[in-house]
Amino acid sequence: MTELFGVEMTPQAEDDLERLFEFLVVRSETLEELDHAQHELHQLRTSIKKRLAENPWAYRKAGDGRRTTRRELIVGLGSTGYVALYEILPGREIRVLAVRHQREEDYH
Repeated sequence: MTELFGVEMTPQAEDDLERLFEFLVVRSETLEELDHAQHELHQLRTSIKKRLAENPWAYRKAGDGRRTTRRELIVGLGSTGYVALYEILPGREIRVLAVRHQREEDYH
């Protein structure tokens, strides 16, 4: 079994997840939709951590591509998706820098 990477969410990434959750809550009109919003953000967080812990080098380079340790993970959930910007650090550590909805312009 291969050794997993440690995954840390920065305060900015945590703020992004909260902002995304609040957006979903505002759009919720029923308790079922509110439950769905909670479930979607839980799935997003879980997917980011699991996929990056297993193989962070598998995802696309971010920016101009010269900095190979900064990358983006696309997480599809239903008919939409999210993008997590992260950096691979020495010592098998991953730092998630930001998370945005795929339809947003860019990271905040």
